[in-house]
Amino acid sequence: MATLLPHIRKGRKRGPDPVVDLDEEANKREKNVQLLRVLGEQDASVKLLEDLVFGTEDELVERLEHEAGDMRGSLLDEEDSSDDETENESRLQVPAAKKAVWEDDDDEVAEEVDMAHRFRTDFTKGSAEARMTKQKLQQRLKEQFQKSMGGAPSWAETEVRKKKKKEEEEEDEDDEDNLMRKTGNFVGTSESLPKGIIRIKKCLKANNDRPADDRLTTVQFHPSAQVIMTAGLDHSISLFQVDGKTNPKIQSIHLERFPVNKACFSANGEQVIATGMRNKLFYIYDMMEGKIIPVPTVRGLTEQRVKEFEVSPEGDYLLLTGSSGYLHLMTMKTKEVIRSMKVSGNVCGTAFSADGSKIFSMSEEGEVFIWDVRSSKCLSRFPDEGCVRGTSIALSPDGHYLACGSQSGVVNVYSQQACVREAEPKPLKAVMNLVTAATALRFNPTSEILAIASRADDEANRLVHLPSLTVFSNFPVFRRKTIYRTHCLDFSPNSGFYSVANNKGDALLFRLLHYKDF
Repeated sequence: MATLLPHIRKGRKRGPDPVVDLDEEANKREKNVQLLRVLGEQDASVKLLEDLVFGTEDELVERLEHEAGDMRGSLLDEEDSSDDETENESRLQVPAAKKAVWEDDDDEVAEEVDMAHRFRTDFTKGSAEARMTKQKLQQRLKEQFQKSMGGAPSWAETEVRKKKKKEEEEEDEDDEDNLMRKTGNFVGTSESLPKGIIRIKKCLKANNDRPADDRLTTVQFHPSAQVIMTAGLDHSISLFQVDGKTNPKIQSIHLERFPVNKACFSANGEQVIATGMRNKLFYIYDMMEGKIIPVPTVRGLTEQRVKEFEVSPEGDYLLLTGSSGYLHLMTMKTKEVIRSMKVSGNVCGTAFSADGSKIFSMSEEGEVFIWDVRSSKCLSRFPDEGCVRGTSIALSPDGHYLACGSQSGVVNVYSQQACVREAEPKPLKAVMNLVTAATALRFNPTSEILAIASRADDEANRLVHLPSLTVFSNFPVFRRKTIYRTHCLDFSPNSGFYSVANNKGDALLFRLLHYKDF
């Protein structure tokens, strides 16, 4: 530093160096060393005291971390307990009822609506309901809406009703599972079927395992087994097991160059009889032996073509519909015609009575003929009231009803006893829910439902309740195409299922939930 001063302070002269006492400096240095030694001993004693009180440094850090964790846990417990207490208080707290700011005395008076208006007359049930309260009218409108829609829609149901409906569906599925565990002949008993709305559920198509390539002409349930048969213009006959869920295929046979016009199980269910579209050849398929037996000719039959037939309830006879109004009764044993009958005009439909003693036939001219099977004599004949052109006929299994279909779509339902006794019986009811020709009629085995359908229009399929003779309002589904054009229909042996064969080649399957057996 002394060397730099001349450069910094230019022009200034350097003074003489101070005199240093070496002994004094040495004494000062020795005193400083002694002070440092004393301070070091004090630091060691302090550290020893800290170790005794707080422990070593590692122990202190571990203890602090442990205490911090305990404090954090206690704070969380306090927060949870405070939240639980707050939640419990909020649950227990009952909101106070709000008092209305303003009340109108007229609100307590039930206002009545004049039901004589032309827009409201449809909602009355009689002349006594000339006036109705608003609440009652609102309830009536709800009932009318649910009736037209087949029940309350899902969006209008409360959570409680939805939960209850789900439980009922699960219960129905359990019933179906129990139903499918049963095989063989069923003896089913159930309460009478209520009218109005039928409990019905659409299942997987009966022929889903093998869809038809062309229009189906036949669908029929086996008389005793859990089996359904389909046949159609694709030259095939197929058998399916019915479970409502998978409906697996059992067997399918192909008939070369033979579009099937009609196929039917024999009375014992061991054979299938099938007729074609072009000639009098028909086939008998023996399911027990697995043989297909062609029957090219029938002794005593002079017809060039045979398409329609009926199997007698005992299975002894086959009633063949010929041309020019002829009916031929053929024995299944010898395959020969033993008797023939003739009606005026052409035959449009035939049916055996439940005991097999009578044959009911209908002509295209709208006249019904009743024949005795043993003598082939005509017991009675009468015109179907209001019919211009007949199309179909059906008899109920209990022997109470006769249904006649016409080209106009009207289906007249008669009493069988009245048709036998009276010359011009009057129909019990004229069902006018079809607007095209009623081509298919079928009673269910309990004689509580009459299925009517037309192949001339989509969704032309209705279920009629007996004995009220009213149509179920929820079938088919409103404004939704599910059935298309019906060509054939049938019920299972105990009415548990209802099947419809349509022009799309599908055998639609519906579960009738009222009936517990197959």
